[in-house]
Parts: sequence; C-alpha cells; structure tokens
Amino acid sequence: MKTTRRQFMIMSAAGAATLALNSKVQAQAMVAETDPQAAALGYKADASKVDKAKYAKYAAPQACSSCALYQGAAGSAAGGCALFAGKQVSAKGWCSAYAKKA
Repeated sequence: MKTTRRQFMIMSAAGAATLALNSKVQAQAMVAETDPQAAALGYKADASKVDKAKYAKYAAPQACSSCALYQGAAGSAAGGCALFAGKQVSAKGWCSAYAKKA
C-alpha cells in the first residue's frame, strides 16, 4: 500500500501527540518505596519515618524539597528527581542521596 503525503502528515501528527501524552502521564507517576532503586537509596515518602539508626546521615529538617536533585516547583507536594527519571518524589520525602540546595 502506498502512503500519500497527507496520510503521512496525519500519522506523524498522531504519533507525536501520542508520545507527548505518554511522557506527560509517565512524569506524573510517583516513586514507590518498594521500587528497587528507591529501596536501595532508602527512599521514604515521609522523611519522619526514616530509620535514623540505618541512615546516620539523616537530620530532621532534610526533605526532598530542599535537595539539590529535586526538580519540583517551590511549594509543590511532589516533583521530579534526577535520580528517578520519569517519576515524582514526595516533597516531604528523603533518600540517602540527599544533597542540600545551595
């Protein structure tokens, strides 16, 4: 079957729209504490539940929202993280890769 220029343009636009919507949906997924990478980093969605004996680096005011890796907007409940591509972390969360924002 021969594809016409018009059909090609319509299919290209539909494909681009599908990719754009797919990436937006994936970006909204939250990281689960049971995710293998999250578990390896000791990620907790609520920083107050961090095992202080296991993660001596943790200090009370630390949270994802004040981490240099956090990509969410100020005041947002969740945002992206450089460690978890395509997923969001809780602004109140914490992991062992925490690095204070400058």
